[in-house]
Amino acid sequence: MSSIKKKGLGRGLSALFGDEKFDNKKEVASSHNKALIGNLDRNPFQPRTNFNESKLEELAQSIKKNGIIQPIAVRPSKNDLERFEIVAGERRWLAAQRAGLHEVPITILNLDDNESLEVAIVENIQRDDLNIIEEAKGYKRLSDEFGYDHEKIAKFMSKSRSHVSNTLRLLILSDDIIGMIEEGNLTAGQARPLIGLSNATNIAEEIVSKKISSRSVELLVRRKKGYQKPGLKIDSNIINEEKKIEEILGLKVNIKNKSNNSGNIQIQYHNLEQFEFISNLLKKR
Repeated sequence: MSSIKKKGLGRGLSALFGDEKFDNKKEVASSHNKALIGNLDRNPFQPRTNFNESKLEELAQSIKKNGIIQPIAVRPSKNDLERFEIVAGERRWLAAQRAGLHEVPITILNLDDNESLEVAIVENIQRDDLNIIEEAKGYKRLSDEFGYDHEKIAKFMSKSRSHVSNTLRLLILSDDIIGMIEEGNLTAGQARPLIGLSNATNIAEEIVSKKISSRSVELLVRRKKGYQKPGLKIDSNIINEEKKIEEILGLKVNIKNKSNNSGNIQIQYHNLEQFEFISNLLKKR
């Protein structure tokens, strides 16, 4: 894998996800093939290792009744001309086995190892049951391993740039807090104000135990950080404005408003891409 030049996908991913924005670099062999279910192998690059048993069983029952509507995306095996490696659709393949199918519809894609990994990551991000941390990790892999910037991820996934940036920011949090989000004990809205705090884990535990709402978390964090100093005016309106700007920029924003309604706005950035994004945005005004 390390010797493979990482590049963006071509026609293979466009056909798979219905996106025509990519260059015509890869051709789909056919979308009307069938293969014996036993001739398909797991994708060794599949980032997802666990599948919800109850949902897998529901899908199996649906397939038993209606068949497989969307073909499984595969690529030819390197070692056996009669076998295929699953690129996307492993859950359908597993459910089809439970449903007792002997063969399944397939779409054959001409992808190298690097592109197969990219498709697997994208398919994983597009799951309906994806939690926000899994989504963030998927975006991070697209960024780290394939050089996607936030703008490209946003366009590719049909999300806003601020959504991508805000989602990725969650990975700055400690493993303990990330675990709380993954387990469903803490929402992304409750967790974001904790980014950058040294005592974030303690505050997160307090939020969970006292069931503090996202809006109240903002006020709590302000108090914990000691922002209510003489001459500073802190109210819910200021916090709401901060949150709105953060949602637009996908970056941490800090508004300090004095009693005479003067003050300053601080925007935090962590890399050159974020700095250039802010700079270009301001230049447009």
